[in-house]
Amino acid sequence: MWPSLFAGSLLGFSLIMAIGAQNAFVLRQGLRRQHVLPIVLTCAMSDAALIMAGVLGFGTLTASVPWFEMTMRFGGAAFLVWYGARSLIAAWRGGAALTAAEGETQRLWPVLATILALTWLNPHVYLDTVVLLGSISAQYPDPKVFGLGAVLSSFVFFFALGYGASLLAPVFARPRAWQVLDASVGVVMWAIAVKLLMM
Repeated sequence: MWPSLFAGSLLGFSLIMAIGAQNAFVLRQGLRRQHVLPIVLTCAMSDAALIMAGVLGFGTLTASVPWFEMTMRFGGAAFLVWYGARSLIAAWRGGAALTAAEGETQRLWPVLATILALTWLNPHVYLDTVVLLGSISAQYPDPKVFGLGAVLSSFVFFFALGYGASLLAPVFARPRAWQVLDASVGVVMWAIAVKLLMM
C-alpha cells in the first residue's frame, strides 16, 4: 500500500508543479489574497475527478485490450521525455518571473470561470491525469491507492500554493527561482520516463 501511495504522490507532485497558466493564476490570486479557498478547491477537486477517472477506467481497458497498456506506457514515457525537455529548456532560457497583479477585488464567478477554463480546456490536463496517471497506476499492485496518492498531492499542492503565495512572493519575483523549479521538474520527469521504459 505505502509504495503505491508514495509513488502516486511523487508523480502527482511532479506533474502538477510544472509552471503553467493554471498554477500562475492560483499563485497570482494567492498573492492578491482573493477567493483563495474556492480557487484551490476547484483545482484540487477537478484534478481528483480526472485522476480517479483515469485510474478506475484504465484497469478495465487494459484487461480487455492487452496491447493498450504497453502502447500507453511507451506513449507516457515519450510524453514525459518531452515534458521534461520543455521544463529543462525553460530553465536554460530563464527570464520568467511572476509579479502580483494590481487592481481592485474581482468578483468570485468570473474568477471561478477563469480557473475552470484554465483547468478543463487545457489538453495537457487530460494527458497528465487520465492518460499518464491512469496508465502508470496499472503498473502498481493497488492502482486505487496510487490514485489516492496523486489526489492527495493535488490537494496539498494547491492549498500550499494558494495560501503560501504571500510567503513565496519575494522568492518568485526572481527569475532564478523559476529556473530551479523548472530544472527540478525536468529531471523528475526524465527519471520517471526511464522507470516506465524499464518496466
